[in-house]
Amino acid sequence: MSKKEKIDIDKIDLDKMKEMTTETPGLLPYAHQSGGAVIKPEDKGKITGRAVSAMHSQTEMQMSQIYQQMQLLADQAKAIKSRVEVSERIYQTPMNFEPLINHHYFLYEKEDDTDFLSMVSPEEWGRKKRFRKFVAEVKLLADHTWEIIRQGE
Repeated sequence: MSKKEKIDIDKIDLDKMKEMTTETPGLLPYAHQSGGAVIKPEDKGKITGRAVSAMHSQTEMQMSQIYQQMQLLADQAKAIKSRVEVSERIYQTPMNFEPLINHHYFLYEKEDDTDFLSMVSPEEWGRKKRFRKFVAEVKLLADHTWEIIRQGE
């Protein structure tokens, strides 16, 4: 052996060598075998940032769902209000017939601003129309309220 190949035992740091081996390799902060997975300590700021971003995304989705539910309720309230207005107009008109439950009728507004209820649809009038404006197609329900099938112009 040449002098270059000799190992000087006095220069070996045994404490440092001890750190490089362990009985519990799973607790090492680095891969303990060649080809082992690289273990990197996580950046706590990055973890917090991801968590906050996920939280914002989740709450935004929930707020969007609540907004859609509110919109649905507002649309339902608007439909009920419209139904009440049309029902009041129908019950204030003179009727020359008795409306039957589950039958369709048509509410019109005349030239003199009075309303009338008819069994004739706007499409069936032909050229001679006795009304200024078609208000609504309605159906009489069992509780004697009117369901709006279609709204006029």
